[in-house]
Amino acid sequence: MKPKILIVDDEKPLRDTLARWFRPSYDCLTAPDAEEAMKAVAANDDLALMITDVRMPGEDGVSLLRKAKAVRPDMAAIVLTAYGTVDLAVDAMREGADDFFQKPITDLPAFELRVAKAVRNASLAIGDGATEADGEAPSAGLAEFTGESPAMEKVYRLIRKVAPTDATVIIEGPSGTGKELVARALHSLSKRADGPFIAVECSALAKDLLESELFGYAPGAFTGASAQGRVGHVESANGGTLFLDEIGEIDLATQVKLLRVLESRTVKRVGGSDDIPVDFRLVAATNRNLAQMVAEGKFREDLYYRLNVIDIRTPALRDHAEDIPLLVDRFIGESSKKNGVGVSGITPEALHALLTYSWPGNVRQLRNVIEKMVVLASGHELTVDDLPAEITSPPKTIAAADAAPAAVQPAAALADVAATTAPPCSLADTERQQIRAALDACRGNKTRAADMLGISRRTLHRKLKEWSDNP
Repeated sequence: MKPKILIVDDEKPLRDTLARWFRPSYDCLTAPDAEEAMKAVAANDDLALMITDVRMPGEDGVSLLRKAKAVRPDMAAIVLTAYGTVDLAVDAMREGADDFFQKPITDLPAFELRVAKAVRNASLAIGDGATEADGEAPSAGLAEFTGESPAMEKVYRLIRKVAPTDATVIIEGPSGTGKELVARALHSLSKRADGPFIAVECSALAKDLLESELFGYAPGAFTGASAQGRVGHVESANGGTLFLDEIGEIDLATQVKLLRVLESRTVKRVGGSDDIPVDFRLVAATNRNLAQMVAEGKFREDLYYRLNVIDIRTPALRDHAEDIPLLVDRFIGESSKKNGVGVSGITPEALHALLTYSWPGNVRQLRNVIEKMVVLASGHELTVDDLPAEITSPPKTIAAADAAPAAVQPAAALADVAATTAPPCSLADTERQQIRAALDACRGNKTRAADMLGISRRTLHRKLKEWSDNP
C-alpha cells in the first residue's frame, strides 16, 4: 500500500498539481480548507503526512496543524506559505511541523525530496509501512532498496513473485545497479530464508582456484591441499541460496561441472570420488550479454538455458532518474550517521546537478559521491560548491552515446522546432512537437529530454503514455 498524504490548500490549481505529481508514489487526499482537512485526518488513521498552506480563508494552517497533531501525533507535517517569515516558521515548528517550504514551489523534485524524508520518518515513528502483499513499495525483504519509479516497481514485483519459488534466477544489469541486493531479497523472501546465503564473486577468483572454491576438494587432492579437505561454496549453500556474481567470468571447463551440479543436484569435490547430495537455490548475476557470449562460443548454451529460467533486469540509474531525490536523501542520512557529521539536506541547485548527470557508475557511484560530499561539506546542507569535479566537469567520453549534444540548449531546441515544422494547429500539437524534438536531440534519452524541456521525467512518461493511449 502506498503511503497516504493529505494536501490542504485553498488554491485548487496547486492542490491538483501536487496531487498529480505525487500520485505515482503516494495515495493522495486533498482538502480546500481546515474543516475538510480535519474530516480527512479523522477518517484516515494511516495518514503519513499532511501538507498544508498557512494562510487560508477561515482557520489557518497553524491552527489546523495543532488540531491534526492532537488526533494523529505520529503524522508528519510540512507547512507551505507565500509569507516565509521566521515567526510563521517558528509557530509551525512549535505545533509539530517537520518542515517548512516557501511558495511558489518552483522545484518539485527538491520538494519531493523533503516529502519523502518526512514520510519515511513518519513511517518509522508509526512502525508501519507498505506490506509485502500490496506490492507498491519496498517492504519486508526489500528494505535495502530505495526507489518508487516504474522501473523499480517492476523489479519489486518480480522479486515478490519469484522469491517463494525455487526457480533459478539470472540477474542482468550494469555494474552498480544493486544486483546483489536483488539476490539477497530473493533469499530473504523465500522459504530458504533461514538457510545460508553464500555469495561468490566469480571474477575475483583465478581460474585454478575457482573450481576448488566452488566444489571443494578431497584430502590431498593437489599439492598444498589440506589433509582434511575442504567444503566448497556449493555444499556450504545447502538448504539456502548460492549467489554467483559475474557468472560470465567462469571458464568453460568450470561451466561444465556447474551444469552437472545443477542437473544432478550432487557435487563431487576436486580429487574426490563421492557424489554428495546438495539442495540449494541458484541465483546468478552478470553485467555481460550472456546470449552474445553464447553466440561467440564463450559461454555454454546448455548452461545459459539452465540459468535463464527467470530473468530480472536491474535498470541503469539514468533510466530511473526520478528516484535520485529519494536515494540522495537516504545516502545523506546514512553517510552523516556513519561519519559523525551533521549534514541533513541538499540545496535545489545541487540536487538539480545530480539529476542531470549521466551516472555511468549508477547507484554505487551516487552513494560514493554523496558520502564524499557529506564528509567534505562545510555546512548542514550540501551545495553546488560541494559537488566533486566528476559531476561538474565530467569527462567527455562518459556515456557519450546517451548524452544530449552539449551545444543544444532548451531554447535552441525549441527554436529549431519552430523553424523546421509547419505552424501547429493547437497548443497540444506544439507540445507534442517540442517533446519529439527534445527526444530526437537526446537520442531517445528520456531523462535528458525532460531536463531539456524543463519538466520532470514522470511528466514526460505521462505525456508519452497519453499519446500511446490516444494516438
